[in-house]
Amino acid sequence: MRIVTFNVQNMRLRPGPEGPRLDGARDADDPGDGGAGAAALDPADRRLTAAVLAQADADVLVLQEVFDRATLDFFHDRFLRPAGLAPYPHRVALKGNDGHGRNLAVLSRRPLPCVESHAGLTPADLGLAPPPGADPALPVFRRDLLAITIGPLVLYALHLKAPWPDPAQAFAVRRQEAQAARRLIERRFAAPAAAWWLLLGDLNEPRAATGARAAAPLLRPFTVDLLGRLPAAERWTYATPGDHRPACPDALLASPALAAAFPGAVPRVLRAGMGREAGAPGPALPGTGWHRPHASDHAALMVEFPAL
Repeated sequence: MRIVTFNVQNMRLRPGPEGPRLDGARDADDPGDGGAGAAALDPADRRLTAAVLAQADADVLVLQEVFDRATLDFFHDRFLRPAGLAPYPHRVALKGNDGHGRNLAVLSRRPLPCVESHAGLTPADLGLAPPPGADPALPVFRRDLLAITIGPLVLYALHLKAPWPDPAQAFAVRRQEAQAARRLIERRFAAPAAAWWLLLGDLNEPRAATGARAAAPLLRPFTVDLLGRLPAAERWTYATPGDHRPACPDALLASPALAAAFPGAVPRVLRAGMGREAGAPGPALPGTGWHRPHASDHAALMVEFPAL
């Protein structure tokens, strides 16, 4: 089974004078990504998003920042299929708690007998105290955690709180989200270390952290970071705005049993659709610009578990 996780950066379907269209891979708070000129690049962005996924040709795609099911279906039909990919008949996009619609989505060529949202959970539901000063009635996940059952494997798709506007407060929220994700895994499996599961998505660490990490409850020894199987210089999926320093907010965290069962499962980082400003080695996809057009401000991560 080949699996990809990819933050596709604000993908939303909107009506237009010539029919529906997808927003490009751009952020509203970036002045350079506003205006008619920036909007004209939107279709090129999404063709590059599809081209990255065509490189992977994965069985399962776990995407972050997809607005809704209509967006997902439009992207599948108008971009993925023309890029040459075989269809993904099983598609899910559930509404989470992000006020801008940055939701989690999954496309699969294999049946998805269960995709469970946890958007409605509060800290009290999991025996957690809310972060200092936070409303205890707020959901514990600022977006969501999806538990995706697929064959003998459970995927936990996660997108943690972004590190702004208050970095310290955001850290506390992300730490609690990580604690909540761990508790849900521990509730599902009597022996989590012996079960087969993979946590994947965007942990939103602002840099390649060397000090305290908000995601610490999800790290070793609870999981095995599959990116640790890559050379250190290859463990980056994002370039911070302005200084273009490499960081790795994206994750593939395997249960100890899954990691032990597949010692040769070495991830690939697919950076060919990033803007050239990111400084990714190797050739960029045709049509990629300095900043835009680009597939996303993130790279995609791919891992394969043979014969699974």
